[in-house]
Amino acid sequence: MDKFSRRKNVIIGVLCAIILIFTTVIQSDMYKRTAWGTKHVITVGAFSDSYWEVQNGYSYYILNDAIQRFEEQYPNVKVRFESGIMKEDYSEWLAEKMLSGDTPDVFFVLPDDFNGLAELGALKDLSDFTADDSTFDDGQFYDSAYAYGQLEGVQFALPYECAPKLMFVNKSILDREDIAMPEKDWTWNDFYEICSKVTKDTDGDGEIDQFGEVGYSWRDAFTSNGVELFNQDGTQCYLAGENTKKAVTFMDRLEECSGGVNVGSRDFDKGNVAFQPMSFSEYRAYKSYPLSVKKYSGFEWECIPMPSGPNGDNVSSLDTLMVAMNRNTKNAKYAWEFMKILTYDKAIQSEIFKYSEGASVLKSVTDSDKAPQELGQHIDGSGILDQQILSDAIENAAVAPRFRNYDYAVAEIDRAINEIIAGQSNIGTELIIWDRSINRKLKNSGW
Repeated sequence: MDKFSRRKNVIIGVLCAIILIFTTVIQSDMYKRTAWGTKHVITVGAFSDSYWEVQNGYSYYILNDAIQRFEEQYPNVKVRFESGIMKEDYSEWLAEKMLSGDTPDVFFVLPDDFNGLAELGALKDLSDFTADDSTFDDGQFYDSAYAYGQLEGVQFALPYECAPKLMFVNKSILDREDIAMPEKDWTWNDFYEICSKVTKDTDGDGEIDQFGEVGYSWRDAFTSNGVELFNQDGTQCYLAGENTKKAVTFMDRLEECSGGVNVGSRDFDKGNVAFQPMSFSEYRAYKSYPLSVKKYSGFEWECIPMPSGPNGDNVSSLDTLMVAMNRNTKNAKYAWEFMKILTYDKAIQSEIFKYSEGASVLKSVTDSDKAPQELGQHIDGSGILDQQILSDAIENAAVAPRFRNYDYAVAEIDRAINEIIAGQSNIGTELIIWDRSINRKLKNSGW
């Protein structure tokens, strides 16, 4: 055999060996662990502790499960995230990432950050994704939770987990005063009458030491009386409306009911207050043993819907953690698919009840038979929240329109209500004055 033939055979042999090795790698899935197979990497912005500010020991459990599920479906994509970021540092961390041009492809959005991020153009408009994806149906979400990710009608984020506000009731005080637990459809009148009856001096020392409520705010009153503070684009404020006047008048009556005593949440913790509005996440955190013993020992308590005003319903506000996409991501397709795993996948959403203190944003998950089982684990002996109360509270939660300068406008309204209640002037007249002032600022972009 001549030199040329030997060289030819060597080349053919080498090529056959390469083909054999390549075929073996492909068939054994080894390529998925090589640089050849990993064509894409998407980055995620997340924080390590609970959004609900409860130490639960389950950092990244849900996120890691979502990543595993995603990478099984898309083996040529890797998901990376930076661990160890605390919630209190997360907003600053995310801002620094944006300034350095290293924004994650997908990131969690705190409610307080949403407006600012959307206004700055940091969030990708999801309208095309939601419209073009045949596997996606926004009707699977609670309407209120889904609307939380909208600014001026544009969908910039998907809801991940939520918690409605509920009314905590000290059952021991009601039993002691021979007062029945309010029904689910109770009203402001019921609320006020009970507060009036239980507010008293119980030990005869001349000072009031038992109270009706603590923490009930003008926002709670506005929401439950059908108050619509702004139009959809935030160009008009309706602070002087009749529903608003009734709500502020009711708040004024409640203020007088306490006899001028500055009641705090610590008074409820000690068992001296009948009612306190709290988030569902607090219910979950402190209904569990041993936190229930540490936080609210010495009295029985339960949760019911918020009372309704004369022109409203038994509704309340909703707190929602969201997930958004980097506007400038180079991996929009995979970013969207991962967002769906986090927010739209029933198995992942079911883990909210197991590893977090919020509720799933999917109706089918929160209404499922498994939800009460998860809620019932580690609960102390004083009962479990009615599943229908939770679902109704989320579904019917009021969602205010989101627009530029919304936070400034609400802060101004907060100042207005506090000054009106603290003063002695006519409530209707004061509301008109403040309404004009706020509308001037909205019209002239005074913030």
